[in-house]
Amino acid sequence: MQIAIVAGGIGGLTLALSLHQVGVACRVVEAAPAWRPLGVGINLLPHAMRELTELGLGAALERVAVATQEVVFCNRFGQFIRREPRGRAAGYAWPQLSIHRADLHAVLAAAVHERLGPDAVKMDARCKEIAQDAGGVTLRLHNGESVRAAAAIGCDGIHSVVRKVLHPGEGPLSYQGINMWRGVTRAKPFLTGASMVIGGWLEVGKLVVYPVRSDIDGEGRQLLNWVAEIQSPRNVMQDWNLEGRLQDFLPAFADWRFDWLDCAALLRGAERILEYPMVDREPLPFWTRGRVTLLGDAAHPMYPRGSNGAGQAILDARTLAGCLKRERDVPAALAAYEAARLASAYAVVLANRASGPDALLREVHRRTGDRPFARIEDVMSEAEMRELAENYQRIAGFERESLERRASLA
Repeated sequence: MQIAIVAGGIGGLTLALSLHQVGVACRVVEAAPAWRPLGVGINLLPHAMRELTELGLGAALERVAVATQEVVFCNRFGQFIRREPRGRAAGYAWPQLSIHRADLHAVLAAAVHERLGPDAVKMDARCKEIAQDAGGVTLRLHNGESVRAAAAIGCDGIHSVVRKVLHPGEGPLSYQGINMWRGVTRAKPFLTGASMVIGGWLEVGKLVVYPVRSDIDGEGRQLLNWVAEIQSPRNVMQDWNLEGRLQDFLPAFADWRFDWLDCAALLRGAERILEYPMVDREPLPFWTRGRVTLLGDAAHPMYPRGSNGAGQAILDARTLAGCLKRERDVPAALAAYEAARLASAYAVVLANRASGPDALLREVHRRTGDRPFARIEDVMSEAEMRELAENYQRIAGFERESLERRASLA
């Protein structure tokens, strides 16, 4: 039995490593002619790091990442709303890592090459069509070649070809009028040097900042990842490398100069700016048909709130590998995977659409009328704030005690 994995992003490579770990052969077909660095920073929450650690990648990832110690919520005046410990600082057995997407992908790709061999990934192999029969699936590639396998797993992202095969009449991406600009800037550390800041609100500008590489120049500077979000009518194409313009969003943040971080200078100092619309898709009734299924953004693209996009793809990959380990009948294994993951993944999609953990910022913005406060306790109680945080942890699957109790997925 060999499984065909369509696309070698984070979900696809994690699936390849997980299948290899449980003794299931696989091959990745990747559209790009060669790997190249994509995107900017992402976060790996403890539930994702548990899975990657069980794959033997924990140490390699920690060497190229920053172990997040806290998340700091603030308003646009720089006033702290809440500081939450994260990862090991919050008592987890696994860290929360802030990492450049390219660094994460490089660790995964190197492990696939080392463990599965140089032929495990077929590059320049864009999948055009998928046909299945009682014995397997056939992937037809853009160059006329074909790949035969026992199953095909669509890990090919938000514009998934495999998803179109299963759901040919689906409408466009769901855009709710919010745009994001993302970049990285070389700067001195702020706060603990391992803090993630989430500040403001969409009506006046929301900003997320965290370090993804430390001591990059021998002078103590870090590579700081930032995300600026604004309500906007601009619905641009979802593309990991669409160039953005500073003048389109800087005015909203021009006076964000706090004694602990000069946000305006940070944005102006970016090496490169990328622009994305905040989009997701409506939940599907199914991911699986026979020997074909979906994984990660191909199955459940979600708003990038709560640092959960990559994490949910990693959970998908580990769950699917476990199902194929326990159930050798391929269609039955894929059906079991869908039953285990579809509802829980879409719960995160819907929570993120409703603001997820950022609901804290929305409430403070609403209750204060977008004005500075004298005491945060007069605006929102600690019990309210804690309940918002813990509810999202439960939905997303990284509530500490439950995470530590559950059995291994693969």
